[in-house]
Formats: sequence, structure tokens, C-alpha cells
Amino acid sequence: MTLTELRYITAVARERHFGRAAEACFVSQPTLSVAVRKLEDELGVLLFERHAGDVTVTPVGEKIVEQALRVLEESEVIRQLAVAGKDQLTGPLRIGAIHTVGPYLFPDLVPVLHDLAPEMPLFLEENYTAVLTEKLKQGQLDVIIVSPPYDEPGVLTLPLYEEPFVVLLPSAHPLAAHDVITHQQLADDTLLLLGSGNCFRDQVIKACPDCIASDGGQSSLQSTVEGSSLETIRYMVATGMGVTVLPCTAAGADRYSQRLLSIRRFVDPIPGRQVALAWRKTFPRPKVIDVLKQAVAACHLSCVNHIT
Repeated sequence: MTLTELRYITAVARERHFGRAAEACFVSQPTLSVAVRKLEDELGVLLFERHAGDVTVTPVGEKIVEQALRVLEESEVIRQLAVAGKDQLTGPLRIGAIHTVGPYLFPDLVPVLHDLAPEMPLFLEENYTAVLTEKLKQGQLDVIIVSPPYDEPGVLTLPLYEEPFVVLLPSAHPLAAHDVITHQQLADDTLLLLGSGNCFRDQVIKACPDCIASDGGQSSLQSTVEGSSLETIRYMVATGMGVTVLPCTAAGADRYSQRLLSIRRFVDPIPGRQVALAWRKTFPRPKVIDVLKQAVAACHLSCVNHIT
């Protein structure tokens, strides 16, 4: 039994597909399949039920995969302890961030961190909260940046900053004549949102409840168009497709011509979100957390309220 085999079975359990698991592990499917079968033979139990195009984890497989995740996390602690024994701010740091934070925080964060910890190269990843959490627990990421609510066993969190939401409109839109906007004013318009499963979409719907219409006792969005990213949504607003709600750091006030887009604030109480740092309780480089907090506080995110 090897750590590599344990990584393979956790990948198969996560992807429910041998091909996708092999891609995630950067190996060929035959290599992964042979290794998984070898481990099953060694253990004398079937970990996965194979179906055409699908994989099901057996009951004993579920327990073994859970234990494998714990073993992988502890093995990563050993590696990190060795690094920390030298210098906690020396050696790579793997940071993950949700899609609606990474593109807007990383450009400011990277140069600041380089100044504070020049011997700490960064591996950066953007992904969904659930994926980042799993990679954090498996030791594939050291810290992740998410938007609460966030509560995971064995994971610590630290609030970094709070940012308000703003409304992004085509410049010719009638609402652009207003200095501030209510969420009720958005209810009859075409609202551009991220697709289902994105936490920011849920935050926008919570902030703008009037964008939900009751139809026969079931709720549905009034009139929406979904985009794959905040950048894509912003492009669509610029063409006149509709309006959207964005975190202020993603509004792009410094990058878009007022001829195409207008940014308006909400009336009080202004909706917003908190951005937080999360890391495993066993992460052996506490100085890294302090430096990350310091670096984020030094970033030039003028529209946010840094938490000290």
C-alpha cells in the first residue's frame, strides 16, 4: 500500500469515474486502474463497483477512502513539518480561492506576498468551495480563500475583509439615472447570474429576494441569463443583455468605459459578503497565516472593509 495508491482511490471516489480520476492525478487511465485493482487485491475487498461510464463506492470502500483522506492529510503534515523546521516562510505555498475572489485579489496579493516572503513561491488555484475544501483536507492545498458561511471539521477560519455588492448596468439603462438602487428595482429586469452551485449566485438571490417570483407555490427567477464567470457576465451587461449584481472588487470601475457601463450602489442596508481564509488545524506554518493576513490588509482593494 502506497500514498500514491491512496491518492488514486480518493480521486476515483471523488470523480466517480476512472478516466476523470486519472486526469486529476496526471496519469493514464490504465496506470490508475491497475494500481486501484492491485490495492483491492492486497486488501482483499472490493472498493468500487464498476459500471459503464460510472463508478460506485462500496460500503467498505467508503470507510477506506475516509481513512485514506486522513492518512494523506497526516502525510502532508510530515512534509510541512520538515519545511517549517527550516523556515516557515521558505518553500512553496499552495493557495486556493473561489472563482469570484481569485481573479480580483491575486493581482494585488502576489506582489505584496513576494515582498513579505520572497522565498515562498506560490501555487495558485481557482475553484468551487467544495473542490477547494476537499483539496485542503487532502493536503493538496495549504490555505483557501472562501466566502462564509463556512464551517468544516478540522478547519480554522480567519475573516479577511468585507465587501459590498454593487449593481452593474448598461450606461443607457434607465436605472443609471439613479444614484442608488433598491433590490426591488431589479425585479422586473433581466438579471444576469452565475450558474447554479456557485455560492455568489446564492448570495445575490438572498440579497435580492424580489428577484424571486412565486409561481404556483414554487419559486423561480423572474428573468435571468446565466454566465460562466463574472467576467463573461460583465461583457454581456456591456452589450445591453441585462443587469447584474457584483462584489465591488469585480465591478471593474477602473477597466471599463463609462460609455458602456455604469456602477451604482444599493440603498442601505447595503448587501455584501465576507471573505475569509481557511486552513487545516494541523497546518504547521502559523507564520504563513500571519503574513497572509498582513498581505491582504496591504492590498489596494479600496472598496472593501479590511477586518483587523
